[in-house]
Order: sequence, then structure tokens, then C-alpha cells
Amino acid sequence: MGKHLYQTGLIGNCAFLAHVHKNTNIEWLCWPRFDSSFIFGGLLDKHKGGEFSIKPEGEFTSRQYYLENTNVLCTEIECESGSYRVTDFAPRFYQYERYFKPLMLVRKVEVLKGSPRICVTCKPVRCYGQEKFEALRGSSHVEYVGDDEKIRLTTNMPINYVFDQQHFTLNETKYLVLTYGKHLEAPLVSTMDSFLRETIQYWRTWIKRTSIAQFHQEVVIRSALVLKIHQFEDTGAIIAASTTSLPEFPGSGRNWDYRYCWMRDTYYILTALNHIGHFSEMENYFNYITDISFNEPNRYQPLYGVTGKKQLIEKEVELEGYLGNKPVRIGNQAYEHIQNDIYGQVLISVLPLYTDHRFIFSERKDSARVVEYLLHKIEATVDEKDAGIWEFRNFANIHCYTNLFQWAGCMAAAKMARTIGNEALEKRALALRDQAAAHIESCYDEKRKVYTHAAGSEHLDASTLQLIMMGYLDPASQRAKDHLAVLEAALKTPGGLFYRYLHADDFGKPKSTFLVCAFWYVEALACVGRIEEAKEEFARLLQYSNHLLLFSEDVDEENGSQWGNFPQAYSHVGLMNAAYRIAMKLDRPIFA
Repeated sequence: MGKHLYQTGLIGNCAFLAHVHKNTNIEWLCWPRFDSSFIFGGLLDKHKGGEFSIKPEGEFTSRQYYLENTNVLCTEIECESGSYRVTDFAPRFYQYERYFKPLMLVRKVEVLKGSPRICVTCKPVRCYGQEKFEALRGSSHVEYVGDDEKIRLTTNMPINYVFDQQHFTLNETKYLVLTYGKHLEAPLVSTMDSFLRETIQYWRTWIKRTSIAQFHQEVVIRSALVLKIHQFEDTGAIIAASTTSLPEFPGSGRNWDYRYCWMRDTYYILTALNHIGHFSEMENYFNYITDISFNEPNRYQPLYGVTGKKQLIEKEVELEGYLGNKPVRIGNQAYEHIQNDIYGQVLISVLPLYTDHRFIFSERKDSARVVEYLLHKIEATVDEKDAGIWEFRNFANIHCYTNLFQWAGCMAAAKMARTIGNEALEKRALALRDQAAAHIESCYDEKRKVYTHAAGSEHLDASTLQLIMMGYLDPASQRAKDHLAVLEAALKTPGGLFYRYLHADDFGKPKSTFLVCAFWYVEALACVGRIEEAKEEFARLLQYSNHLLLFSEDVDEENGSQWGNFPQAYSHVGLMNAAYRIAMKLDRPIFA
């Protein structure tokens, strides 16, 4: 197999996400929520996954691109009879004092040249491809009905051609509007033209209001746009990826459902968005976390559903799998895991709400209660073994990374306690910080001058790069420089990629690199003052995107193939935070 790159782009409006293939097919779309069954899932099964395509007669070539500084995606098709463009978008803009973000996928089809003959195929499915909708023909629409679900395709194309999947000549601009639940009542063309203008304007205004340095600005902008649409705005939850069961490596069995809110991932995402001056996502997430905290008497789970659902029971679905890779998993057993770093990450996530004077912390009710709740969780788990950042399923350790974030969380709690004037809470946080630090030091290998992944272990782990970025190790210290040197010698590949670790886990030894680790490495280089190397390594990593500057979770070091769920929020976060760190170190306008 040659180099594998994902051939889709992503659109969304903070209510849903959809993947559009270069051949125009909607390869992935879950409705009505990020974690619902797909209605189009060709990504995982070409037969049971349904289809929504606008393909030409005969052979064709295609190119795909985003309208600049937007999440509006264009796919241009050239065939023997002419060429046409499909513009796909999810409407999002401000109206009536709130954001309009309907469950509505809009496809604008325009002639570019000649008289292309096209065929529209729209076959949504239910229950992860196990059931089909009944298609009912209307005068200017097709309604798809299944139990209590209704989806409608409204169009100004000849409805019989669409219903019968018949080729016809495209000679003027047409619209296809797919809606879930509520149907389109307004005039089609004028309304959709307006929605497209408003959506383009919304995204370009959102980007104008960011503070992004000129170091590789284009790719940082794209990553920011990707991250934004991974927030389920209704509740504030932010998901790790919009897909499930895209394998970390072919035949590995490491196929996971990432359509949930990981507390850890959210910390990194919010950090990246804060760096570019966007804070509403953090305030929305605070509401989501508060709701979970006050309804969670025991410990936090590592992940929750987008509505705070706790039981995410993992099961396998009978589908072909991506390129034949089984199993296809729905749900994620990691919700049962013990992962104790998350309390610290939640504390750090909401810290700016108390230390940044652009926020009025007194507006947040129960501040002391939230901090005290999280500190109590750290207190109860600081000496406990856990599954760690990589969610090992069958063994537990005192993980360096876990205690690092307990340390950092206590530092954040102390700052928040000072802000709200609670001296007792501050004192308690600092005592716990020292307790966590003692565990971190138990992971230090004096002989090799490196921190191992866990107490009593000889294995190295890229997550310990965070000791430098989080300020636990002074970046100017020899200990930080030695630690970095040992990790890069052991885990870095010739192509600038980075393995999470190289020891065997529950599924054997990893065969692909984890992209965010390579961006952590870049960030660590910048921290210790190796700026030129950081810039060079950052630029090298950009080759691992697809045609739209979208990054996957994993990369094969041998040929640069993309694997894992896609696009992966973690990878885009790593890119943004590394670019930010380099730009801050340079502290001057940079032209990449």
C-alpha cells in the first residue's frame, strides 16, 4: 500500500459535523448529535453506509478547497462534458440574539464550463447502517421517514431525476438542502444565497477577531477553524474527533470511538483557543463542567457524552470498517478507566476565568465550591495508580504525567483561591502540589538523566515532554535539556515524528507515531531555547496534512501515511500551541 491520506474535508456549525469526499460524497454525517448514529457512513461501509453524492457521467478529476478563512468547502469536478463546483456548508451566523446553527446541510451546485451531466444520489440510513429510510416523493422534495425520524431533501433540481438517481444536464445553479426534523419553509434560492453569504461572513469575522501571529499563519487559521466546530455548542462539550474506528494502523485493532468529550483533550483545545483570543468556548465549557461536577458524587470519568452522559458502553457494529479494518466500535470503554490527571486539567482549563481581568469572576456562582470539589478529588487520588494518558486497559501505575497535572492543577487552584480570597483553600492546594511533586521525582532516573513514564519503570514516554512545557522543569535548567535529549534520542524518528512510547501495551507495540507528540517536541525545543530547530521541525511536520491542511491522529513513519480518527483535535491543538510558543519566543513578526 502506498501513502495513505484521508480524502475528505470537514464542514460544521457547532451543532453537527460532516465529511465531504473529493468525489462529492458525504462520507460521514451523524444526526442529530455528534455522537448519534450516522445517516451517511460510507467512510466505514460502502454498502451499508448510504450515500449523498453529485457525481458526473463517466470519468472525472476533482480538486477541493476551502473558501479562505471559512468552514465552507468547495469541490470542483471536471469531466468529459464540462465542469461544475459543489459548495458545501453548514449554516452558522448570528440572528435574533443567538447563533443560528440548524441541522441543515446545504449543497450549492454551479456550472463552471460546458454542460456537465450529473447524477444525484441521496440514500440516508439509520441505526449505523442496519436500517434504511423510506423515501417519499414530494413536489420539490424527497422525504425520508424511519420510525420517529424525518429527513427532507429540498431542491430546485428536477425531483424525478433526484428520486430515480437519473443523469441530467446541469445548465444553471441548483441547491440541495438536507434538513433533520424541521423542514425548510422559506424560498429556496434566495434563502440559501443569503445563508451562504451570512455563513462566509460569520467565519471571516471570527478569524478577524483572533490574535494569530504571522508564523505559519495560514495553517494555524485552518486549525483554529477545525477546533471551533468540534464544540457542541448546545452544552459546551468539545469532542476529540467526529469519527469512530479509523484505525491507528492497518490491522492493529486499535479502532476507537472519539465522538466524546475527553476532559484532557478539552484542556489542550481551550489553551489553544485562549492563545488566539477566543474565550466564549471556555465559558461554555465551564457550564458543561459545572453541571457534571455537581452531579458526580464520586470521581470524574475521563470522558463523557456531549450531553454529559456517563455510560458510553462500548460495542461492536457489523460493518466493513474503514478499508476493511474491523472492528467498528460504538461507545468507548475508557469511560470506566481511572485517570487522575483530569482533575488538574479541569482546574487549569478554567483558570483564566479567575486570573484574566477580561472576565468578572464574581459572575460565576459557586466558585469556591468548584475549586474545593476538584481539590478534594486530587487529594483522594494523588497517591493512586491509574491508567495514564494513553488509557492502558490492563495495568496501572503511578504515572509521571498524571502527577504533573495534579501538580499543575494545584498551582491553578492556589491562584484561583487567591483571587476569590480563600486563604485556607490556597494553603491546601499548595500542600497537595508538594505531594504530587514528590511522586514526579520518584519517576526520575538519575543514571540516564530522564524522567520515565511511571515510578519504578524504565520506559520512556513522550507525555513527559510536558514537564518542560508546564514549567515543572525550568526550561533553562540542565535537567530539562538532558531530559529532552534522552527522549528525542529514544522516541524521535528521522522524519521528525515522535512515538508516544515504544514498549508493549495491551495491543502489542505501537506501529505508528502519534502526531501531537511531535508538536509537543517542537514546543519543548522552543522552551529550552532551540528556536531554529523548533522552526525547522515545525515546518517538516506540515507535510503530514492532507490536501486541506487537515491532520490525523497517527502517522506512519515509513511513508507519512495518515491513520487514526480524522481530523484529530489533538493534532490541530498541538500545531497551534507549538506555533504560539515559537512566535512568543521570537516576539516579532514572522513570515513563514
